Amino acid sequence: EVQLVESGGGLVQPGGSLRLSCAGSGFAFTTRTMSWVRQAPGKGLEWVSTIVPSGSSTGYADSVKGRFTISRDNAKNTLYLQMSSLKPEDTAVYYCTLGVRTDFTARGQGTQVTVSS
Repeated sequence: EVQLVESGGGLVQPGGSLRLSCAGSGFAFTTRTMSWVRQAPGKGLEWVSTIVPSGSSTGYADSVKGRFTISRDNAKNTLYLQMSSLKPEDTAVYYCTLGVRTDFTARGQGTQVTVSS
C-alpha cells in the first residue's frame, strides 16, 4: 500500500521559512517522480514543484520560483520542500504526490501552512 506522510507545517510570519517533509513507503521511492501541490481555502489544487527520481531536475510554479526548493533523500525515502520568504498567499494545505504537476496517482493527507502576522 502506497503511503505518503507529510509533516513540518505550521504557523509562520510573513518572510519566514518552513521545511516540509514527506515520508514515502509501499512503493519504489527511488524510481518515482514526485511533486508538491497545494490547496488554498476555497480554491482548487495548485501545482508547486516537481522533482525527477534522481533529483537532478526540478521544476517550480512561477508563484514560488526563487523562494521554494524541492529536494529528496532517496536513502531515507523522503521528499522535502524548503520554503522561504513566505507570503500570506502561500497559506494552504500542502500535499506531496506521486506524479508530475497535478497528474498524480497518490497523495498524502496534507500539512497545513499558515502565513500570518
